Amino acid sequence: MRSVTYSMGVSLDGYIVGPDGGFDWTAPDEEVFRFAIDEIREVGVHLLGRRLYETMLYWETAEQDPSLDDSMLEWAALWNPLPKVVFSTRLSTVQGNARLVSGGLAEEIERLRAEPGEGNIAIGGARLAAEAAASGLIDEYRARVHPVLVGGGIPFFPRHERRVDLELVETRTFRSKVVYLRYRVARQPSL
Repeated sequence: MRSVTYSMGVSLDGYIVGPDGGFDWTAPDEEVFRFAIDEIREVGVHLLGRRLYETMLYWETAEQDPSLDDSMLEWAALWNPLPKVVFSTRLSTVQGNARLVSGGLAEEIERLRAEPGEGNIAIGGARLAAEAAASGLIDEYRARVHPVLVGGGIPFFPRHERRVDLELVETRTFRSKVVYLRYRVARQPSL
């Protein structure tokens, strides 16, 4: 069965976006960006909320930007053909290799898990991830922890009233002092 992964940059105090809406502190250096490129190669479909989708729209035409380096062009070449499912009640259309869904996150994940396909089901955006986490649908949390405290904003981890036990799978420290933490949800065996 395909795994659902939630991977984003996060401040040390747990936010993906600061109180002012900024996330410039997550801009990756070359080493972290190469790591993100390798990570996206493992993805078969990406689920996005409206805000993350709108942020990532840049990549739909990025190859036309003459200032892009080889790594950025490689990212665009991987990102653009990747199937995307955008969850939004505000959007009426989406671009590129994306389709729009107005609800039913749990149903969509179960449908994607059941159909044949390679790669993980990546989920992006804190609100969408929080909904998936509340339903117990996230299999792995992957945080690239940046050495900054932003003091508030949108949290990486959903705020809900249930305990989730995790198993550490992988760690890595980059030259930029970003620390990657990969945790798998510890599931209780079925009886």
